[in-house]
Amino acid sequence: MQFGMIGLGRMGGNMARRLRRQGVDLAAYNRNADVTRALATETGLSAVESIEELVSRLESPRIVWLMLPAGEVTQQHIDTLIPLLAAGDILVDGANSFYKDSLRRADQLAGHDIQYVDAGVSGGVWGLENGYALMVGGSREAVKQLEPYLRILAPGADKGWLHCGPAGAGHFVKMVHNGIEYGMMQAYAEGFALMQAREYFELDLAAIAEMWRHGSVVRSWLLDLSADFLSHDQTLTDIQPYVGDSGEGRWTALEAVEQGVPAPVMSLALMMRFASQGSNDFAARMLAMMRKGFGGHAVKDKNEA
Repeated sequence: MQFGMIGLGRMGGNMARRLRRQGVDLAAYNRNADVTRALATETGLSAVESIEELVSRLESPRIVWLMLPAGEVTQQHIDTLIPLLAAGDILVDGANSFYKDSLRRADQLAGHDIQYVDAGVSGGVWGLENGYALMVGGSREAVKQLEPYLRILAPGADKGWLHCGPAGAGHFVKMVHNGIEYGMMQAYAEGFALMQAREYFELDLAAIAEMWRHGSVVRSWLLDLSADFLSHDQTLTDIQPYVGDSGEGRWTALEAVEQGVPAPVMSLALMMRFASQGSNDFAARMLAMMRKGFGGHAVKDKNEA
C-alpha cells in the first residue's frame, strides 16, 4: 500500500470512494474516527486513527494526499507529517491553497527531500460520479508517480487532468479558474434577474434556461444547474440573498492588481458578493442620506416595507 488520504469531508470522502471503486488500496484518516470507520465499512479502505498510523501503514515511496481546509489547518498537518515521511515520499495538497503558500511549502519539503505536489480540484459533490478536474503542479517525477491515481479521479484517463507546471502552478490555475467561475455566475444571475424583472412578458425562466442548454453559446454546467433549480422554483423568495466568497476569488483580484492585468469582470463579481453579505449596507445608507440632503428626497425607515 502506497496511498494515504487525510481529510474525508464531502470532497475527500468522495475521492476515496472513487479510488476504491477502481480497486485502489488506500489508508485513510479523518479527525472524526467515526467518519473513517463508516467509510471503511462502505468501501473497504483501511481506516487508521492517527497520522502516525497512516504513515506506518504505507510503503515508501509513500503518497499522502491532504484534502483539508486551506490555510493553517493544512500547514499544521504538513508540519506534523514532515518528520514522519521519508526522502522520496510525495505529499499532495488538494486544498484550495494560495499558490504563494504552495511555493513556500514546496521549498519547505524540498529541504527534507520530500516531493510536494499542489492539486487544484474542481467538481464538487458531482465529482464522485463525473470525475474531478485536476490542476496539478510539481516535478515531472512526482506527477508521473501520481498519474495512475489522477487518471482514476479525473473524468477520463486522458482528459480532465493536467500537469500545469512546477510546484505552485496547479493552485495558481485553480485560483484563476475560480475567478472565472465568479464572473460566469454573476453574468447568469444578472441576466436572469433582468428577465424576471420584465413582468410584462411573463417569461418562463426555467424554459429559457433549458432552451439555452441546447446549441446556445452560453451553455455550460452552471446553466445546467440553473435550469434544474429554476424548474422547481422560479421566484427563489425563500432564499436569503447572501453569497459567500472563498479566498480564491479575492486572491484572483489581488493577483490582477499585482500584475497590472485588467480583470474587471472577476473583480466586480467579487465586489457583488461582498455587497450581498451586507458590506454595502452602510454605503447605501450614506447614498440615501446624501440624496435627501441635496434634493429633499425621502429615505426609508429600516422597518418600512
